[in-house]
Amino acid sequence: MKRDVEINGRKIGPSHPPYIICEISGNHNGQLDRALRLLEAAAATGADAIKMQSYTPDTITIDHDGPGFTIEGGLWDGRRLYELYGEAQTPFEWHEPLFLRARDLGVTLFSTPFDDTAVDLLAGLDAPAYKIASFEIVDLALIAKVAQQGRPMIISTGMGNLAEIEAAVSTARTNGCSELILLHCISSYPAPIEQANLATIRHLGDAFGCVSGLSDHTMGSAAAVTSIALGGSVVEKHFTLARSDGGPDAAFSMEPDEFKALVEDCKNAHAAIGAVTYERAPAEKGSVVFRRSLYAVVDIKAGELLTSTNVRSIRPGFGLSPAALPEVMGRRARQDIARGTPLARNLIQED
Repeated sequence: MKRDVEINGRKIGPSHPPYIICEISGNHNGQLDRALRLLEAAAATGADAIKMQSYTPDTITIDHDGPGFTIEGGLWDGRRLYELYGEAQTPFEWHEPLFLRARDLGVTLFSTPFDDTAVDLLAGLDAPAYKIASFEIVDLALIAKVAQQGRPMIISTGMGNLAEIEAAVSTARTNGCSELILLHCISSYPAPIEQANLATIRHLGDAFGCVSGLSDHTMGSAAAVTSIALGGSVVEKHFTLARSDGGPDAAFSMEPDEFKALVEDCKNAHAAIGAVTYERAPAEKGSVVFRRSLYAVVDIKAGELLTSTNVRSIRPGFGLSPAALPEVMGRRARQDIARGTPLARNLIQED
């Protein structure tokens, strides 16, 4: 049995509407005012939570241009790690005003820490949950530190094999994490949708007995909505005010109107799943009358034989079922039957 997770009073799990996380990451473009506007715009989409990232270039790498410290290929081709992280960081001194603004807006804000100093910062701000980035799934010391905070944890599993995911989950649980969400993830920016392998989401939850979902880096909303239909309970997606404004993650981020549509589509997908049933839906009640049924299609005299000439299966559905047609044919009318009269048993003579 998968245990529900609760963040700020919102229950998360298969029996609840999907939990949609709006990731603002580095799309503030180095401006606190823009970060605050991102927060406000994200809250207006109807997302359940907003997530940021907590690191400095010095806590995530070193200032070096040797082999491996310059990105080759992809969206950030040619960028030095230190410079890229310096541009994308959300400075530690911004965290308090952002958390205060989120509380004013009544929206849940939490973050992804990348080292112990970030965990301590977030703990001091009473963060309601913590996210472990897919790249950090192998950093068991960081996972242990986060788990010890006693708050719900979300772990992205991008690039992780089953053994690495098992080690991360075991570390989280043995260090006090009782509420855990695992997010299937393809750690490519953007991620090719044909490599999304969304069928993994349900297996991930079943294998580790926890709530599962998707950290989505594909373009558009198709993967996110599909993930809900496949049993996912959480979707995380990057957000920006406008892709044309640029920013480290802008190219694969959603704009406000797109994100609002994503939230609505994911929640509608969950509502549409329902349960296995062959009972008539309440909404079908008014449609039953438009089924076919047996009607007199010409005037029929009392005693006259009922034939395919004077009785047909037509709409609406107030007469006998079309399934009764074989037993009706060849019998006689008990009384005069006017054209347009729904056929009923009391209008037909017994054999």
